[in-house]
Amino acid sequence: MTGKSFFQGAVILGAAGLFIKALGAVFRIPLGNMIGDIGMSYYQSAYPVYVFFLTLATAGIPIAISKMVSERIAAGSYYEAGRVFRISFILLLAISLISSTICFFGAEFITEAITKVPEAKYSMRAIAPALLIVPMMAAYRGYFQGMQNMKLTAISQSVEQFFRVAFGLSLAYYFLDRGLEYSAAGAAFGATAGAIAGLLCVLIIYFKYRDEIAVNIERTKKEKAEGTRTVLLRIVVIAVPITIGASIMPIMNIIDAGMVVRVLTSMDYSYDAAKSLYGQLSGMVGPLINFPQVLTQAVAMSLVPAVTIAHKQNDIAFMHENIKLGLRCAIIVGLPCAFGFITLSKQIMVMLYPLQRASAVSAAECLVIMGIGVVFLATVQTLTGVLQGIGKQLIPVRNLSIGALVKLILSYILIKTPGINVKGAAIGTVAAFIIASTLNMIEVQRRTEVKIDLVMTYLKPAFAAVTMSASVWAVYKGADLFLGNALSTLISIAAGGLSHYESYSISIEKEDVPEFWNSVVSAVRVPEQYGELDVPLNPVNISRYLVNNFVGENYEYRKN
Repeated sequence: MTGKSFFQGAVILGAAGLFIKALGAVFRIPLGNMIGDIGMSYYQSAYPVYVFFLTLATAGIPIAISKMVSERIAAGSYYEAGRVFRISFILLLAISLISSTICFFGAEFITEAITKVPEAKYSMRAIAPALLIVPMMAAYRGYFQGMQNMKLTAISQSVEQFFRVAFGLSLAYYFLDRGLEYSAAGAAFGATAGAIAGLLCVLIIYFKYRDEIAVNIERTKKEKAEGTRTVLLRIVVIAVPITIGASIMPIMNIIDAGMVVRVLTSMDYSYDAAKSLYGQLSGMVGPLINFPQVLTQAVAMSLVPAVTIAHKQNDIAFMHENIKLGLRCAIIVGLPCAFGFITLSKQIMVMLYPLQRASAVSAAECLVIMGIGVVFLATVQTLTGVLQGIGKQLIPVRNLSIGALVKLILSYILIKTPGINVKGAAIGTVAAFIIASTLNMIEVQRRTEVKIDLVMTYLKPAFAAVTMSASVWAVYKGADLFLGNALSTLISIAAGGLSHYESYSISIEKEDVPEFWNSVVSAVRVPEQYGELDVPLNPVNISRYLVNNFVGENYEYRKN
């Protein structure tokens, strides 16, 4: 893929990712207000299991499809690319049939024996059909991505999420009078409705390109082709390491789903109290922690091709520049988010969940703990991108697995400790991120010999974050005297953003600002010598590039 097509594809998928995350927030926060922490415990007891099975099917195989299709198209073999798609589609269909069957018919066993929340069986059954449909979509997405067409993925994901939110919230409200378990099941069925809409969207787009694809396949058709077993083996070799790595986080969520209620009910907590605490952690705090991941994941994704090219070209200076900048960006995003969650934990929770005030106040302590983990999660993602870029994909998998094992042990001990309860699960998660981040950093420095500037990477962003935190608290205290919690929280967050920008700008020497901007640009693009635009990459030219490519205009670029 050329620099231009990489940049265009990254922009399309990135914009879709932001839209999907925004819709996800629109879904979780109103749902939490509607069904409360107990209702969220039903939903969240089913959802991690669904995500785990979905990850098994869609984390690695679509990437393998994309890679193998692009390799064959680059060689002019459209027929072989089509065979890869057909074989992988059958493989995904078989996996989806098995996982959907397990979730639907095994719902009662899973929710009673593993999560210890029997009422979640309705949610499990409602979401099970999505496991049959989404993997089929993933096959088409991988095929089109291999042809460097990212629009099918972006459009279908957006359509899928829109219908998921619309149907999920509507059905949750419709079934609310029948009971929280049925309302949660209605919300869960949103994933199935979204999958159906997404698949229809995929098929419409596919049929638009079908004739063109068929012509290319027929033109390159030949008698001798790769054996089915060879293609399947190649898919497995590519997909398995990716799938293992992607499964760690869902497994950590399943650990919480299977442990929190079980351990709490073995103590002096009632069943309803245990469900309530689990719902606060997973259903009310969890969605907030996902917000910073949108930006940090974008940094990690953009690091992979830049580091890969520099590594293959033995361009050590450029590789080190991207590693340092990527880590610095992760810290700049993660630290203010962490300090913001810690400083305004109660205020944010009450603002977002006004209809569940008691639960929101109770969940604030978990938000403080998980807020700390935001910084380490950001660095885990970024350093994972670096290790993937230098061809060491299994190292971050091993490191996160070690973190997950520590989480399992630590969470069990702390949840059983009086006075800590569900906060022990949050502490265990943060400990997992700290361990994985530390191990990743050791490996990155050992294998790339990069030297991290501690002052620029950690101390100056920390100074800016502390200053921001103080200003946020001062502004909130003043505004709360007149405006109430919700408006005061919003104003203080806005003031905090401005304070962080000013504090960080002051902490950077003026002559470093252009260098910093250029480094940020280089972190999200293939450098000019590898095929980018032959013009200065500044905000104006990037904006014109996007307009020219996506709107069809022909604006001239600035030469200075």
